[in-house]
Amino acid sequence: MPNQKCPKWLPFLLSLGVFVTSIETINAQSPADRRRTALVDAIDGCSMSVVNLRGRKTVPADSGSDTKQVNGMGTGVIIDPQGYVLTNYHVVQGVKKIEVTTSDRQKTVAKVLAHDPGTDLAILKIDLGAPLPTIKVGSSSDLMLAETVAAVGNAYGYEHTVTVGIVSQLGRTVQVNEDQVYRNLIQTDASINPGNSGGPLLNLNGEMIGINVAVRIGAQGIAFAIPVNDAMEVAADLMGKLSRQKLQHGLSVKTVYVDDQPQLYVDSVLPSSPASRTGIGKGDRILSVGDRPMSNRLDFECALVSAGGSAPVVLNVEHGKSVMKVELAIDKVNHEVSDIAWDALGMKLIQATEVEMLNRHPMYDKGLRVVEVLPGSPADDEGILPGDVLVAMAGFKTESTENLQWVLSQDKFGKKAPFKFYILRDTEPFWGQMRVASRNYATSK
Repeated sequence: MPNQKCPKWLPFLLSLGVFVTSIETINAQSPADRRRTALVDAIDGCSMSVVNLRGRKTVPADSGSDTKQVNGMGTGVIIDPQGYVLTNYHVVQGVKKIEVTTSDRQKTVAKVLAHDPGTDLAILKIDLGAPLPTIKVGSSSDLMLAETVAAVGNAYGYEHTVTVGIVSQLGRTVQVNEDQVYRNLIQTDASINPGNSGGPLLNLNGEMIGINVAVRIGAQGIAFAIPVNDAMEVAADLMGKLSRQKLQHGLSVKTVYVDDQPQLYVDSVLPSSPASRTGIGKGDRILSVGDRPMSNRLDFECALVSAGGSAPVVLNVEHGKSVMKVELAIDKVNHEVSDIAWDALGMKLIQATEVEMLNRHPMYDKGLRVVEVLPGSPADDEGILPGDVLVAMAGFKTESTENLQWVLSQDKFGKKAPFKFYILRDTEPFWGQMRVASRNYATSK
């Protein structure tokens, strides 16, 4: 047959045919399928790893120097199956009893293990007797303006409230008061209300890309979240300090983002440490600890804290072009209570940990924590309490029991002359004067 020209309306019919086929495909889906969007899946996948926080705290009253009790609320995210929870520090600051409720209505009480006021983040610990589901962590390095995000939290006490918006802008600096400045924040128009603080900001993959932290008072649709990359680094620092209270291994790691995805690499190995005997070197990539995959520093620190140092942990490490399996022995840190000041001053002391001294006072980053005070002793007479941290005595810092022993060996103490001492009670410095006991209070009653 001779070639015939294609009618002008044929491409339209072909396109229409494709369109009709697409409509038929949509119509073939059940109503429930059409309702289960990416956002629905994202919220469904994260809800079990979000917890609601409640508590009471003392705040200044509106009039004068009086105080009053107020109810506080907030949100947290589970970052480790053993019950470690990340939230904002301002949510739990000053709260004596932090009540936690999970999405399946289990209730417990949380303990604050570590905090960083500068970034307004804190690590809590809860125990429900079984491993807990953890939040899926994404990346904040590839966020797009106008990308859809969702906030989940305890808004005004309405637990697990979901609100939706977009990424409005990135890299915001927000000063909320004289003491608190947030930097590099995600701005969103997702509704964030009192009680949302500490909860996750999610992308459509159900990954946490931020920690909700603040709103612009009086504005509509202006709220902020800490980028998850920044939050994970702070959380890793806090967990690392917790682990170093109990464990020593000599391995320093860092998170490296490759194509916006986090990977865990060895940053350094301490000579003569347990890690130095494994063959692991700087630049090696850690793939897993035990059967737990590793993608960032927080994964690593949580895995070591969970292991507890009872036995060596097995690491799968990418070393050059090969993968090797090594056993990392972990040495336990021995915390010994010192009796060196018991007879002379009437108090037992222990080395204060890094976490205890974190942001406590700009002049003192080390000290000796009081664990017991003998009634009737010089320390008791001066009002020193268990939990106080002795930071200086007679003009010398008391950063270790060795420092204290040297100070007490000076001639002035042999003559029982009065001397000035400094302690920290929480973040407040106090000073006083006392002298070495004229009799042995520890054995004389």
